[in-house]
Amino acid sequence: MSPSDGPSPAAANGPAPSAPGFQPPADWKRILILIWTGQAFSIVTSYAAGYAAIWYITETTGSAMMLSLAAIVSILPTGLLSPFGGVLADRFNRRSLMLLADGAVGALSALLGLVIWLGQVNLPVTMVVLGVRGVAQAFHGPALTAAMPLLAPPSHLLRINTLSQMLWSLAGIGAPALGILLYSTIGFHSVMFLDALGAVLACAGLALVRLPTVRDQGLVGRDVWHGLGDGLRVVRANRGLSQLMLICTLGMVLFSPIGSLLPLMTYGHFAGDGYDASLIEAVFGIAMLAGSFLLLAWGGGRRHVRLVLGSGLAAGLTIFGCGLLPTDRFIGFVILCGAMGFACAFYNGPLMTVLQRHSPAEKMGRVMGLFGAVVSLAAPIGLVVSGAVAERVGIASWFLISGGAIVVLTLPAALMRQVRALDVPGPNGVGPAEPPSPADLSSPADPASLTDLSSRAEPPHPVGPSSPAEPPAPAEPPHRAEATEPAATGASATDGAAEPN
Repeated sequence: MSPSDGPSPAAANGPAPSAPGFQPPADWKRILILIWTGQAFSIVTSYAAGYAAIWYITETTGSAMMLSLAAIVSILPTGLLSPFGGVLADRFNRRSLMLLADGAVGALSALLGLVIWLGQVNLPVTMVVLGVRGVAQAFHGPALTAAMPLLAPPSHLLRINTLSQMLWSLAGIGAPALGILLYSTIGFHSVMFLDALGAVLACAGLALVRLPTVRDQGLVGRDVWHGLGDGLRVVRANRGLSQLMLICTLGMVLFSPIGSLLPLMTYGHFAGDGYDASLIEAVFGIAMLAGSFLLLAWGGGRRHVRLVLGSGLAAGLTIFGCGLLPTDRFIGFVILCGAMGFACAFYNGPLMTVLQRHSPAEKMGRVMGLFGAVVSLAAPIGLVVSGAVAERVGIASWFLISGGAIVVLTLPAALMRQVRALDVPGPNGVGPAEPPSPADLSSPADPASLTDLSSRAEPPHPVGPSSPAEPPAPAEPPHRAEATEPAATGASATDGAAEPN
């Protein structure tokens, strides 16, 4: 692309600027349909394979310790490695990174399916099945979530994040049954082969599209460790964002164990049976899906921070209410769990959207990696804390403590001016109204250029600067590096462009 190339008519008349300030592709809907169709198959088959592995451990060992170890093996790699995945998502081609992660899962699933089919299944092999998924998610997740804002106009970004949440919720309801059906009728190996097929379909969806991406040239020549702190620096530079993230992190630690403790609350406090426990799970899941469908149809409006805080407040109140119920009010427990599930639908998607809208495009992978680590590590930390406290004070008392603490965390956040300001759009309609200082966001060696340009096809033109709060680019075309060379260090932020890949 030569410096004289200007925005095409399609770009000028196309969809609104995407969240980081780049023009989304004209066929962004087709791209998203192809990507998420493949991802939907992959999510369902991976969930089924993971549940089959858990069932194998349950059936062969009957050990609570082994099940706890399996949970750690599946969660811990994502929590520990997501920040590294975020660095790679900002340094390399994001689509290629997703293809590599999905392809690795598919190849290993096929190999493990063959090993199991040959009769070599054992506990270590099953742990590998779980661990591989955690490692792949650590690299796939930040790349996917960092790519979405470059594809979708701002008005649809929350819908896309809600769609992702819905797919995981639907998989959580239907995939375990699919996994057990295949495990029981054909064998463990069949679930692994199905997972390999799901990975192939995910790769096919990605291979059929070209995604705009940005690369932070400041990471070139620097080791991975140096880039790990960039995501944290982006969050810390925006005081409202850092306050919101701290509150949400503490809230996740308190809330994450609740799902695991609902059966114990049913059995220990209300003297219920397995049918009652399954009813609670079904009501929670269906209510959460209903809330997600509503959010998907509505679009969430413009006040996403209010949705996050309102969801947290409602969840805290319902948890606290569950702890207040006497032992003969199981129907009240059912109603409150339904209300809790409905409220939870308005939490993760809006929070993800706020993070995406307030993160520079070239550093978004690292912010998403940090968020993925927080989400993944909150569950095991919360389980340890809740287990120790509930053993001492009782399960109902823990519901009172955790619900009350969530309410106490959420209410002050609604009064914080910097947190509320996150809902105020910047000059381009996206991003913070008051941007952080560039000195707070970059290291001494960090250039302002965002990407190297590809000669394979003409990339989409940015409709505004990469930092939404900066003044618009000058009328004359910016000077760019040659197509085969990375943009020069120290170039202005407007010299970056989304690279199709």
